[in-house]
Amino acid sequence: MTEQRPVNQAAAKPVPTLPDAQTVTSVQHWTDRLFSFRVTRPASLRFRSGEFVMIGLMGDPDPATGKQKPLLRAYSIASPSWDEELEFYSIKVQDGPLTSKLQHIQPGDQIILRPKPVGTLVHDALLPGKRIWFFATGTGFAPFASLLRDPETYEKFDEVIITHTCRDVAELEYGRLLIEKLKTDELMQELIGADHLAKLRYYPTTTREESPKMGRITTLLQDGTVFRDLGIDGITPETDRAMVCGSLGFNKDIMAILEGFGLEEGANSDPKHFVVEKAFVG
Repeated sequence: MTEQRPVNQAAAKPVPTLPDAQTVTSVQHWTDRLFSFRVTRPASLRFRSGEFVMIGLMGDPDPATGKQKPLLRAYSIASPSWDEELEFYSIKVQDGPLTSKLQHIQPGDQIILRPKPVGTLVHDALLPGKRIWFFATGTGFAPFASLLRDPETYEKFDEVIITHTCRDVAELEYGRLLIEKLKTDELMQELIGADHLAKLRYYPTTTREESPKMGRITTLLQDGTVFRDLGIDGITPETDRAMVCGSLGFNKDIMAILEGFGLEEGANSDPKHFVVEKAFVG
């Protein structure tokens, strides 16, 4: 006869509700430094694909008062504006105040999500053009994960190019798999259209581990390798628009290159040829 065990009372205790709490629905660890997760979406939240919100957890209790303060950080929403859930893509910093804790979340846990989306990586900040470039390093791919799944991206441009530069091949996997699913998933085919998805071109590079395309995207732009590989004459203000998200050094280098091609930086209030997300760098 099967032994009947008492229900674990501790497991049945209600979880304290966080301020602006949302519930984790899934977590995927891509490498020992990268993970993504999805959470419930507040019913009232409206955002433009490419924007970010503040998310976090409660910090450790103050030794003197016992009070806790929220640890919050800006995170791009990686899911598109039409998604019923919110997706985020994060690094793991072992001694980081937030990510040292955030990397251990499990489905059913709660996070804090401030429902006030903002950001510059939105279509409204760009003038009309024929070709859009998304330049990303590392987790800077996140806002483009949102924009690549938004039908508006393909309605506005004849060609969509996403470049993603990481040190190792495994660090490209989140983006590679997302783009593979974009081109094969029935929902995406129906939502965006096969003809529109045919506009998408993916250009991954690595800087440390051997891969089909080695090198920093900045170098490959400056020496013309990117243009030769893609069969493009170059970047011009007449045809090209760009969005940039990465480290401070990467952002500055790409900005200088784009300005060298004659492109001007825009903003929500003043649309131009390219925009840069500065919320995640010092």
